[in-house]
Amino acid sequence: KVISGHLGWVRCIAVEPGNQWFVTGSADRTIKIWDLASGKLKLSLTGHISTVRGVIVSARSPYLFSCGEDKQVKCWDLEYNKVIRHYHGHLSAVYGLDLHPTIDVLVTCSRDSTARIWDVRTKASVHTLSGHTNAVATVKCQAAEPQIITEKQSQYEVTLQLAFNSSFRMFAIPTAILNFNILCLFSFSYTFASGSPDNIKQWKFPDGNFIQNLSGHNAIINTLAVNSDGVLVSGADNGTMHLWDWRTGYNFQRVHAAVQPGSLDSESGIFACVFDQSESRLLTAEADKTIKVYKEDDTATEETHPVSWKPEIIKRKRF
Repeated sequence: KVISGHLGWVRCIAVEPGNQWFVTGSADRTIKIWDLASGKLKLSLTGHISTVRGVIVSARSPYLFSCGEDKQVKCWDLEYNKVIRHYHGHLSAVYGLDLHPTIDVLVTCSRDSTARIWDVRTKASVHTLSGHTNAVATVKCQAAEPQIITEKQSQYEVTLQLAFNSSFRMFAIPTAILNFNILCLFSFSYTFASGSPDNIKQWKFPDGNFIQNLSGHNAIINTLAVNSDGVLVSGADNGTMHLWDWRTGYNFQRVHAAVQPGSLDSESGIFACVFDQSESRLLTAEADKTIKVYKEDDTATEETHPVSWKPEIIKRKRF
């Protein structure tokens, strides 16, 4: 289905842990909460004074966290639907945020070339992770080491490890010369992927060893999402969405959604995508001001969708 209601580009999307509703942030400076089953708008939150670039819902408390190009990071109490905490410290637009799965810390990344770790309760900036020389585009957290992975908009991706004795390990992974935009973690195989205009690259934790290239999505990739079945989705600036098998790198489906009536063809970019908690729905946030919800095709069979994949003659090193 197609859900509309925002008045600007939909830049970010997150599904709450209970799988009842999802939240979007937009260039119209609002955060909207939608019912996942019906697609109806439940709530609009205002308070940001510029584009909302990141939203995430806490699994440990009734809180929603948001960040935007107004340098603000906010914590919303969803029982009262208002801001209860501000996290001050970034000197420029905040591009992304993530919550640590096991401890009460929030990690944000910014155009000021830093990532910051915040104590959720006290609002204190616990650490400032410097080392990038350009805007930090995205940040991800996981319980295993390295616990924080950041990616900047340049030719190197830098991984930082958070340790509780305040010592950090930092290394650079040489990657494509073109800008990187996004990364996603696949916890089941202890690997992660990063997307750039030339291809998608897979890497192995903890040392960042290169695994393979996923080539063929010839566009600026804005978002990556992966589910537990190993289906990787890449969404691009030109509105195309490719589905890949994580292990083999086979591109088994390509989708190009129709632009909303009244929108320009150039407004077909996909800015964010996420699987819901059941992993049976895929939600995309798009430049035509809509959210699109995709479900699995129950009628698909091996005959209707044949797989024409052949393994490479040169065997890759197993990971």
